[in-house]
Amino acid sequence: MADMVFKAKSLTKTYMSGELAVHALRAVDLEILTGEVVVLLGPSGSGKSTLLNIMGGLDQATSGQLFFRDVELTALGDGALTAYRRKHVGFVFQFYNLVPSLTAYENVALVTEISEHPMRPQDALALVGLEARMDHFPSQLSGGEQQRVAIARAIAKRPDVLLCDEPTGALDSKTGIRVIEALLSVNAQLGTTTLIITHNASIQDVADRVLFFADGQISKTHKNTSRRAAAELIW
Repeated sequence: MADMVFKAKSLTKTYMSGELAVHALRAVDLEILTGEVVVLLGPSGSGKSTLLNIMGGLDQATSGQLFFRDVELTALGDGALTAYRRKHVGFVFQFYNLVPSLTAYENVALVTEISEHPMRPQDALALVGLEARMDHFPSQLSGGEQQRVAIARAIAKRPDVLLCDEPTGALDSKTGIRVIEALLSVNAQLGTTTLIITHNASIQDVADRVLFFADGQISKTHKNTSRRAAAELIW
């Protein structure tokens, strides 16, 4: 399992809505390799975000197993999952969740202050092309710039895994391309395993592998023999 970051075996998540059982994940088997860029495609409610939340230690499975390297995440308690998230996982969501009263630099520094081996905030911002904007507040930044600050914040602690849930969902197409380019740059320079949830089928072309979700299951997978640059995407 040296080259494997995640391995899921019959991973299942069931929610109860009154007396109705809602099957968010149905016995998912999955392997994610070190350094991969993986895109998760599928309609709302197909299980993509549920899987990402379990992989990120934000939610727990109902049954089955999920391993991060040689650690079984599905056997960990809340305290151990918190330590796992802090040390190994970076999150990027559709909405940026920046602190409005802090500059870009200070937003990133919030993470570096509680990390074991962080990079300097200015270096993280440089990786996403925002070193010249580090003293600006979120209100002085465009939506795409704010999302790139969020990416810098997520990678500043040098996570092994970057989990992105609709990172371009609130952006126009041109701005979204810049965000995807930033994610690919981080993957290329740091080797960070990157999973991206999206409804935009064009994004699948920048991935090493695409997982198609339907009804809580991976309905099919597609492996790209050569990834396209983000700038070549047709939006």
